[in-house]
Amino acid sequence: MFTSVDDVSARLAETGYLASPAVATTVFLADRLGKPLLVEGPAGVGKTELAKAVARVAGARLVRLQCYEGVDESRALYEWNHAKQLLRISAGKDETWDEARTDIFGEEFLLPRPLLTAIRGDDAKVLLIDETDKADVEVEGLLLEVLSDFQVTVPELGTVTATRRPFVVLTSNATRELSEALRRRCLFLHIGFPDAELERRIVRLRVPDIGTALAESVVRVVGALRAMDLRKAPSVAETVDWARTLLALGAGILDETVVRDTLGVILKHRGDIEKAAAGLDLDAL
Repeated sequence: MFTSVDDVSARLAETGYLASPAVATTVFLADRLGKPLLVEGPAGVGKTELAKAVARVAGARLVRLQCYEGVDESRALYEWNHAKQLLRISAGKDETWDEARTDIFGEEFLLPRPLLTAIRGDDAKVLLIDETDKADVEVEGLLLEVLSDFQVTVPELGTVTATRRPFVVLTSNATRELSEALRRRCLFLHIGFPDAELERRIVRLRVPDIGTALAESVVRVVGALRAMDLRKAPSVAETVDWARTLLALGAGILDETVVRDTLGVILKHRGDIEKAAAGLDLDAL
């Protein structure tokens, strides 16, 4: 997919994703080695967007498994279309069970879910297993077979093995520790908050009409907020949202009134807003 680390950076940038050298290097290695990529970091720093950008670069189909507490095999791998099976059995009421069984457990009645979808077919795919840490520990067992051998076993049909491996991205907000067995199968990448220069470039790219001075002020204030002991520090997504908000309000500069009135765009908890309002000194930035 990529010829070099620089090629990764350049092609991701064409999709609007500005990658740091560490991100570009790890994506290149994941592609070259055929290894899944486990991406950890706080919410809103671009983990999911990285998978989407890789899919756009490759012209690949994005297959997404959104993890949550209670997600199970039927939601991750496959399930049978029970309503359609019952109709088929009713239509063939003169058949024996052995005759009906060979039919109702066929491809026509199979409902593939993301993991099975990702390894079937010859088209290019990016498999995004999003917020892996929110799934139950048992789900990791399902992932191990897929990520080890890129195959899925359907007892009624046999083992389905990928003829073309997808590019796999697992994301995690580190709300729980993932198993060592799962980590061993992946290359690891931690995406934290970008440095000021990269964040300015991201803001100017995503909000092209914003002035240079205002973009720099936004990034400085966000950096100061991240240095505070907040319940939820603002992410890159909130930085971009704030820049768009200021542009929509026609604000040319950041003053105390504008900051106070728009803190709810970048801070999502009342205690954080109160702490920022009391402790943020714009004159010192």
